[in-house]
Amino acid sequence: MTDTRVDPHVKVLDERVVERAKRRGLDVLVYAPHFTRLPTIRERAERFSDSELTVVPAREVFTGTWKNRKHVLAVGLTEKIPDFLPLEVAMAEFDEQDAAVLAPHPEFLTVSLTRDDIAHYDVDAVETYNPKHLPRDNRRARAIAAELDRPAFASSYAHLRRTVGEAWTRFERDIDSERELVDALREGAPRSIGHREGLRHRARCTMEFAHLGWENSYGKMDRVLLSGMAPTHPRHIAYEGRFDDVALY
Repeated sequence: MTDTRVDPHVKVLDERVVERAKRRGLDVLVYAPHFTRLPTIRERAERFSDSELTVVPAREVFTGTWKNRKHVLAVGLTEKIPDFLPLEVAMAEFDEQDAAVLAPHPEFLTVSLTRDDIAHYDVDAVETYNPKHLPRDNRRARAIAAELDRPAFASSYAHLRRTVGEAWTRFERDIDSERELVDALREGAPRSIGHREGLRHRARCTMEFAHLGWENSYGKMDRVLLSGMAPTHPRHIAYEGRFDDVALY
């Protein structure tokens, strides 16, 4: 048996990302871009997977309203699920689809699951290192995971290519497919987390944090919500009216 090094959450994927991931010694990337439906994510993940690197499709779902949204990372989804549903509705969907449910950047700004949310729901792992975090955010995340006895994970949360592979989760088992990763997450498989060190790493963390300006801009909210036509808007025709009764927009 060999270990498997996983970057469990990246937003970017192209040839340069794949090359960088391989240079960083990664075996698995979890690709979960914002506001993109699952079939599109899955098709792109398959395109960039090869014998050296497995790319797993996932969704970071924005639950709640834009002002009070809570991000939840779901790995192993089988059906499309939109953003901006009540948290309890999204969690029920994840459970129905037997997905692994992860808490990225817990209690970070106004975009995250809280300690009480994580305690209440069946969350399979808590992110305890994220390049967008300040040191105090990582300390708080570690405390939440420890207090609630939830497994930890670390990811690059890369919105920028150069951040890919800056943080990782190393599982003590072979993982060669989406299903094997879901099983490892849901079973709480033994793992360790790591990240690069030094000034270059800190510079890349700073650049990722600066990217939050666009992430939280009114311009992005206007494009995503007010048009009503974003791919993961809950009233988009792709969802065939299934979520109209619970959509928050």
